[in-house]
Amino acid sequence: MTIRTRLTLMFSSIVVALLVLFCTLLYWEEALHRQNVFTNRLKHEGITSAEALLGNEKFSPQLLKLLDKNQMTVLDKEEIVIFDLNKKIVYESGTDYFDIPKSRLDEVIKNGELYWRVGQGEIFGFRYQLGKAQVLIFSSAVDVYGLSKQRNLAIMLVAGCLLTTLVVFIAGWIFAGRALQPINRIINQIDTITASNLDSRLDEGNRTDEIAQLSLRFNQMLERLQKAFRLQKSFVAHASHELRTPLTAITGQIQVSLLADDSPEELKVMIQSVLEDVQQLNKLANGLLDIAGMDSNQTPLKHNLVNLTELLWGVRQELSEKKPEYEVLLLLEQEKDFMPELYAHEALLYTALINLIENGAKFSDNNTVSVKIECIENGARVTIHNSGKPIPENEILEIFEPFKRGSNSRNTPGHGVGLSLVKKIIELHQGQITVQSAENTGTTFTVILPYKAQTKI
Repeated sequence: MTIRTRLTLMFSSIVVALLVLFCTLLYWEEALHRQNVFTNRLKHEGITSAEALLGNEKFSPQLLKLLDKNQMTVLDKEEIVIFDLNKKIVYESGTDYFDIPKSRLDEVIKNGELYWRVGQGEIFGFRYQLGKAQVLIFSSAVDVYGLSKQRNLAIMLVAGCLLTTLVVFIAGWIFAGRALQPINRIINQIDTITASNLDSRLDEGNRTDEIAQLSLRFNQMLERLQKAFRLQKSFVAHASHELRTPLTAITGQIQVSLLADDSPEELKVMIQSVLEDVQQLNKLANGLLDIAGMDSNQTPLKHNLVNLTELLWGVRQELSEKKPEYEVLLLLEQEKDFMPELYAHEALLYTALINLIENGAKFSDNNTVSVKIECIENGARVTIHNSGKPIPENEILEIFEPFKRGSNSRNTPGHGVGLSLVKKIIELHQGQITVQSAENTGTTFTVILPYKAQTKI
């Protein structure tokens, strides 16, 4: 069932239910009013007969019956019966349209009056004080005119309900269609958007109502998708290029060696060169796999209490073994009774720090990098500084994108994957990383990590 149909049925059901309730109350009120009016009429007819028969100016029973039958105001099938308190009939109009059980007499004596119906006939009995005596008067008749009006009212109400239901359904269908026109327009516009034209956007209308907000949010999602597609395309292109370069070099060296009659010493040099290319290729592949893994991994990672000082000492130790020419200076500003510890994923944080420190030493003029650890409120700050060539200001925001490298790194080997991986790891820990670079002061990376992320990583 479509939304338009559901809205129409819901709207029609509510209106029809209210209409039926209103018509029912109106009919019930009219029925009560007719009954009260007719009951008063019956009471008046009974009192008139009792006064004429037993009042000061008495009529004979025969004359009263004659008047009851022939007066113009007589009711349809009217009959009047008068009893004394001993339940003996004092007067009866003689038409015998109804019988009065003794139980009804007892109720009138006890309660003063009583109304009931027999078929279409309506009977009203009541006690009446006539001089010093009391009598029981029962008047019966059929309210032909009142019932006819009531029946006509019922027909009009039913016909009106049916006609109104039809009108409400048609109006609801039209208005629901108009209300859903913006959604249909959005659907048609969405159908035209494909992977080849992600730059298309939905009409945002007045940007205030709910439909406009839906279009706005969808356009924002398209912006994110377009950016993701653009990054993915760039990533694949750069990754293909970076992977092709070492593979081409390896293939060329092996082919040359196969064609040439090299000595063992020359083969050893060639193998060493190939090994370096393979190591670079392996490092690039691992970096790409790490980035792809963090982009696709949605499961929470376990976090433990990590001591930054111990972690950085481990980074320093590994670099000194891999690259003896690199020198890492650790500076710890520690307040008493406060250790630079925080909850983090130790392996990921280690990867980020070793990439930052290795980059700092690699781009430093003397292969020296200084690392400063500070305890701050609700976290820690790690500052990594080198005195190499500065990064141009217009390139600082781009160096964290995959395969983007600053112009100061043209003569330095690398693939532009490490800083992208670092930024993703820091953001995964809900931290921040900033860069400052100047001609005379060198380059400084500042990493701020919270003591504990608001959500588990």
